[in-house]
Amino acid sequence: AVDEPELLTVPDGWKEPAFTREDNPKGLLEESSFATLFPKYREAYLKECWPLVQKALGELYVNAALDLIEGSMTVTTTKKTFDPYAIIRARDLIKLLARSVPFEQVFRILQDDVACDIIKIGSLVRKRETFIKRRARLLGPKGSTLKALELLTNCYIMVQGNTVSALGPFSGLKEVRKVVLDTMKNIHPIYNIKTLMIKRELAKDPELRTQSWERFLPKFKRKNLKKRKEPKKKNTKKEYTPFPPPQPESQIDKELASGEYFLKERQKKRKQMEEIKAKQADAIKRRQEERNKAFIPPKEKPVVKTKKASTEKKIDIEAIKEKVKNAKKKKLGALPEEEVKLKMAADEKKKKKK
Repeated sequence: AVDEPELLTVPDGWKEPAFTREDNPKGLLEESSFATLFPKYREAYLKECWPLVQKALGELYVNAALDLIEGSMTVTTTKKTFDPYAIIRARDLIKLLARSVPFEQVFRILQDDVACDIIKIGSLVRKRETFIKRRARLLGPKGSTLKALELLTNCYIMVQGNTVSALGPFSGLKEVRKVVLDTMKNIHPIYNIKTLMIKRELAKDPELRTQSWERFLPKFKRKNLKKRKEPKKKNTKKEYTPFPPPQPESQIDKELASGEYFLKERQKKRKQMEEIKAKQADAIKRRQEERNKAFIPPKEKPVVKTKKASTEKKIDIEAIKEKVKNAKKKKLGALPEEEVKLKMAADEKKKKKK
């Protein structure tokens, strides 16, 4: 008797046995084939690596043909082909080669535990500029975001044009598709990368395998940080009144009120000239005041009287003079007079003894 939880868990290191000729000794009944087109810039690379492609597919007894005139690759089964899924793997191989994935990574698709996923992202965003920005966000600075995603999912990811090609285990491909689609929906990939890092650490603990991980995973709330700009001039609504506003005065009404309407043409012109001259005189006066500002002397600071030196401490000049005289008499390095006299007396005594 085996417990139900043990039946649901897969033992560590378990692998499905490989499909051999003994499983299908009679082979396939009909021939199957798949073809795909490739862009012109891939032609030179495909020419170089095509012998390696034929060799890899030859082990599965699948034929591969490269047509450079039509720009297509074709894979077909043979009478010796015993694995029915080999043609599907061969189809994925030529699809990935057409989408700029290098052969060093592509040949892994022939393994049992490796699959591929081609995500079309071209139609997910309307504006071309926004699409380019979000695609660059998926790559990250110097490809760091894409590299982190590859390490966490164990998948090889290739962003080319309007598609994202991913190659790796099934669990990793599921995460890659989620991250790519979220990035195109304006959700930064760093949030998904943080979640994947936490999941990887939780998977190491055997006790947490049967428990829900919702309490450990971070919950990110969408914040609309853009605030509506307030206008400089705010239009305040006036109070509603049922009566219409008063009619504005016309030029004739203003002239009638001032009495200018009854003046003659010569008088009107004379009045206009006087107004012009008054304005000119004001302007000249203002200009002259601006010029005169340069000739106005600055205000001088008040003079601070210095305090006289205090004469409380009297200096003994006579004592200083005597010190100077004694210093002049002495030579540098010479002995004082008393010591010289004692030395001379000692020398005379020595001479007398001899």
